Amino acid sequence: MRLQRILALISITLLAGSATAHVPDGQGVLNPNLAAEARLAALPGLNKTLAASIVASRPLSSTADLDAVLGDAVSAEDKAHLHAQLFVSINLNTASRAEIMLVPGINRKMAHEFEEYRPYTSMEQFRREIGKYVDATEVARYEQYVFVPLGLNSATAAEFATIPGMSRKMVHEFLEYRPYANIEQFRREIGKYVDEQEVARLERYIKVD
Repeated sequence: MRLQRILALISITLLAGSATAHVPDGQGVLNPNLAAEARLAALPGLNKTLAASIVASRPLSSTADLDAVLGDAVSAEDKAHLHAQLFVSINLNTASRAEIMLVPGINRKMAHEFEEYRPYTSMEQFRREIGKYVDATEVARYEQYVFVPLGLNSATAAEFATIPGMSRKMVHEFLEYRPYANIEQFRREIGKYVDEQEVARLERYIKVD
């Protein structure tokens, strides 16, 4: 009985830890810049050839880029369905109306509300403002597809840890080189640890403040 309680506590701890990781990836939405090729190939409408093309095109800067990679091999209707499972999260402060409209289930009125409250300084602000129009469940669903860039000189370690694919070591390196004077410094310093493609991928989620 005691052993069962211990195992249960361990399980809860592990689940709690995983629930806070990679917030911009959301709950079940795959990031095409990070997902394993085999996982991509298993998605409805995709196959090994398309999965390999996605991997070869990384980092993808938008879901529109993803759709371009898929080309005519996947119909527009199937792409729209695919977005619910595979999506390049959008920057709430810079995404175009066309990019916002790719968010599954969004309409023009809600796309306007996304734009109305720019600039966003945090995801908490997004939840508060968009929560005026839809319930908490729908806000959480939208949150799977969006992000607010983090300030390189002000974000906490916990906030950096929410960047998709971020390791503890990389969080440490982000903090190590503060203060950042410009984006070129970020590229130079972080480029000591990862290749250009990974620097470009990480760069989407940050800003120099």
